Amino acid sequence: MLLDVREDDEWQLGHAPSAVHIPMADIPARIEELDYDTEIYVVCRQGGRSMQVVQYLTHVGFDAVNVAGGMVAWQKAGRPLTADGGHEAKIY
Repeated sequence: MLLDVREDDEWQLGHAPSAVHIPMADIPARIEELDYDTEIYVVCRQGGRSMQVVQYLTHVGFDAVNVAGGMVAWQKAGRPLTADGGHEAKIY
């Protein structure tokens, strides 16, 4: 599972096609949406917020991994992006 913890405005600019969006601040309240039996890859814009979320998730029993470099590195690597609303997806 790829968990995108960026804010709504960042998500709307562009995101990985298969990602699940839960902003960082909402993680504790929406924890029931995550599966303890699934490895969770956590991504944000550049890696800072996702690292904090990974620390939290592993503390409460999830198998979570930080996506190094975040969505900026994702786009630079040429990985697929999508956007809501029909505009061109972009991270930076």
